[in-house]
Amino acid sequence: MTDHPLPDDAVGAHSDEAADALGESVDVAIVGGGHNGLVAAAYLARAGLSVTVLERLPDVGGAAVSASPFDGMDARLSRYSYLVSLLPPQIIDDLGLDITLIRRRFSSYTPVPGTDRGLLVDTGDAAATAASFASIGAGADTALFAEFYEHCASLARQLWPTLTRPLRRRSELRAQVVDAGAPLVWNAVVERPIGEVIEAHLQNDTVRGVVLTDALIGTFARAHDADLAQNICFLYHLIGGGTGDWDVPVGGMGAVSAALLKAALDAGATVVTNAEVIAVSPGGVVTYRAPAGPAATLRSTSVHAGTVLANVAPAVLDGLLADGLPPTGAGARTEAGAGSGTGTRAGREAPEGAQAKVNLLLTRLPRLRDETVTPEAAFGGTFHINEGYQQLDDAHRAAAGGALPDPLPAEIYCHSLTDPSILSAELQASGAQTLTVFALHVPHRLVTEATNDAFRAEIQAAVLASLNSVLAEPIENCLALDAAGEPCIETKTTLDLEHALRMPGGNIFHGPLSWPWADDDEPLDTPAERWGVATALGNILLCGSGSRRGGAVSGLGGHSAAMAVLEARGMQLPGAE
Repeated sequence: MTDHPLPDDAVGAHSDEAADALGESVDVAIVGGGHNGLVAAAYLARAGLSVTVLERLPDVGGAAVSASPFDGMDARLSRYSYLVSLLPPQIIDDLGLDITLIRRRFSSYTPVPGTDRGLLVDTGDAAATAASFASIGAGADTALFAEFYEHCASLARQLWPTLTRPLRRRSELRAQVVDAGAPLVWNAVVERPIGEVIEAHLQNDTVRGVVLTDALIGTFARAHDADLAQNICFLYHLIGGGTGDWDVPVGGMGAVSAALLKAALDAGATVVTNAEVIAVSPGGVVTYRAPAGPAATLRSTSVHAGTVLANVAPAVLDGLLADGLPPTGAGARTEAGAGSGTGTRAGREAPEGAQAKVNLLLTRLPRLRDETVTPEAAFGGTFHINEGYQQLDDAHRAAAGGALPDPLPAEIYCHSLTDPSILSAELQASGAQTLTVFALHVPHRLVTEATNDAFRAEIQAAVLASLNSVLAEPIENCLALDAAGEPCIETKTTLDLEHALRMPGGNIFHGPLSWPWADDDEPLDTPAERWGVATALGNILLCGSGSRRGGAVSGLGGHSAAMAVLEARGMQLPGAE
């Protein structure tokens, strides 16, 4: 089994000596030890700056962590985030990260509800994919589906290299895409609701649904919404690596965060865990509580920083700042309290997540209704359940009306098929597999503190029912039992994410996603503005998923914040001549 423990001297411990040292000034203090904060810490410490990272939890990594949630079962699951697409090779190379990402052979499998057939998209066999289209009566869509994604790839190739550079202007990028011969895809993805191009060029409901799901992951939207939130989500899902492929991290997400922590520590950064930041002042004083002394009683201390990087949701940063200060730049669009979900500052709407996460450990993969596809192939990519185009719209309508969708649309990932190292040798030999289920259209508005336990149980039952509706046997037949004889299944609601990770509203992007460029009239006068990390306070920058181009396990928020700091100090940027 591959394990990636975090160093004992950096994680889970905080001494009096460390607390006293942190009373001194540093160049940069980073609030939050998620993967973006570690990226920023590694870059800045390598540049010779003094850097302190303060993490509330006993371990760093934020949502990019591995865990063994089932008692007595030696399986390390990627508990929250699970796939990697947007992490640039430049960051991996710059920081010397020892991580391995594996490409999945199959793109997706989508059972057609009520039938014994499904659509298998096999990236390694175009003929098999065409035959699968024909088998569900979608032969006319085969070439158009491939053509659509090739056009999307042409857009991705133009946009992907820009993510590790200062923001470009919208009109400048549009001209570049047009010059590259892709004006139609720019209009389809950027200018008009994504539903228009889907309905104009694809006829089969299942095929349409496969495309639309990429626009809805973590986003409570419909295909034709005028604000184009679904289009922005779709764009981020297709530009990673310039190909849109989503890869499996060997060793799980914990391996990614462990490599980033090592890079930060090796560069000389100080990382303190169990350190809960309770206030940030405009002058750069970061106050936090941490255990001290033999009794580990909490005491407050502070660190004064020339620059503060907020690797927390913008809404959480607003809650840490003093009342009466203006909302923090990009964070002005989300104004909740610090992970409490208890109202807003300036009366703005709080962020809202729209998903549920379910982790399962199976003794074996379940049998499929479709006997022409092996379970290993079907679960080898993204397994879609009840995500037809009409089903997705019906589910949104139900959730908007206050009900949990039935059937619940979701997609499933089997990490262990691609990377068995997350399982012990004994579990591997037994045929055990992991499943991660990501349910769509489960908005935060459906849950409250009082109803969370019941809602979690309702979601779990809905996920199992949705799975069973497309399988040849109940998934319960395949669930492993833990040391206490309980089924190995773990469910997380948006409120659970808010409590565990301080993601307001359980929003996995820390707030609404934004286009990865600057509007033509947007000020780009400062390094922070040029890198998309500015707030209303010049010495406090965004560093996480709530920054421009943030979201997912990409490191882009941390990279952009670090580049803005280095540029502001007149220091050499990585890769600059």
